[in-house]
Amino acid sequence: MFIQFFFLLRERGLKVSLNEWMALMDALDRGLGQASLTSFYYLCRAVLIKTEADYDKFDLAFASFFKGVETPEEIPDEVWEWLDKELKEPSEAFNRAMANIQQYDFDELQKMLEERLKEQTEEHHGGGYWIGTGGTSPFGHGGYNPAGIRIGGESRHRSAVQVAGERNFRDFREDNTLDIRNFQMAFRKLRQFSSKNDGPKTELDIDKSIEATCNNAGNLKLVFDRPRKNTVKVLLLFDSAGSMSVYSRICSQLFQAAHQSNHFKSLHVFYFHNCFYQELFTEPSCNKRTTIDTNWVLRNLDSDYKVILVGDGTMAPSELIRAGGSSYRSSYNPEPGIVWMQRVQKHFSHIVWLNPIRSRDWDYVYGYQTLSLIRKIFPMYELTLEGLDAAIKKLLVNR
Repeated sequence: MFIQFFFLLRERGLKVSLNEWMALMDALDRGLGQASLTSFYYLCRAVLIKTEADYDKFDLAFASFFKGVETPEEIPDEVWEWLDKELKEPSEAFNRAMANIQQYDFDELQKMLEERLKEQTEEHHGGGYWIGTGGTSPFGHGGYNPAGIRIGGESRHRSAVQVAGERNFRDFREDNTLDIRNFQMAFRKLRQFSSKNDGPKTELDIDKSIEATCNNAGNLKLVFDRPRKNTVKVLLLFDSAGSMSVYSRICSQLFQAAHQSNHFKSLHVFYFHNCFYQELFTEPSCNKRTTIDTNWVLRNLDSDYKVILVGDGTMAPSELIRAGGSSYRSSYNPEPGIVWMQRVQKHFSHIVWLNPIRSRDWDYVYGYQTLSLIRKIFPMYELTLEGLDAAIKKLLVNR
């Protein structure tokens, strides 16, 4: 049975190795599963899953494979023996008690159950306090309480399948949209260091200092080396306003993360609306007073800049493929926007486009025609953890 679970995990995209699977089998042989499906769930997750981004995939696979399996977990065996007794008919006292039942929220019930398990020393039936059968107690089965925890009877406690079914880790998925911390972590991968041949030796080399101190009879001897600096230069181009307004929050987070990533050698940020032409903008308002000549950018920024364009790529076809198609009436474009995009693509050797629209919708959204044309010019990735990671890797390799 367990080997089929292994194949299901692999089928669902979880990179579980044979060594990890054998480690799980060894853990089970040593009793770490505690004959409990819930314990087995946590043990599997601890041994087999290497990143929190895979927790949701694991929960989906676990809930699917073990659906319908329940185990009597965390309730002592003697309590189950008490609960297996045959039920008696309701008494008059039981009928009177029904009218005075006090209800509790789930957290209170959980705390009360823990207290009962510590206090109770014998079986109990027909009451309103202890774990038992019949009665109005919130713990047990066969009685009446509108907000209790069933133990025994038709269902035995909360199962591991229910735990997995809750899917508490969906926010960790790699296909989720990002926050500022995710951007910062991604930008850390965007590093290319200089050699150590130039500059003063100002950086403490810990390993060499330890070695030198040992060779110096334990007397401290510090060794310094030339620091290696990140040589990466970044150009960010944001589509601003219009259909991108709904994505302003995530674009703002990317902008903040880039500015806080102070390890870049150089960072430039410019804006455009839907498509860029002979002018870019220095402010997200895309006001005429904040323009900068696109040719100036191409002349002054070297081809080795890492370029990240952010936009949904959707617009009226005329804005992309026609002269004079700009949505700004005061700014006539003598050349189509697609020509300018091709110039930018030709000038920079490392360039990607991040799209906040889900990739599954790229062929169906309003404006899919222009989105399709842009995808033929720039490598396009979805603005998710997985997409951003793929885009960063693309920026670090040659065309």
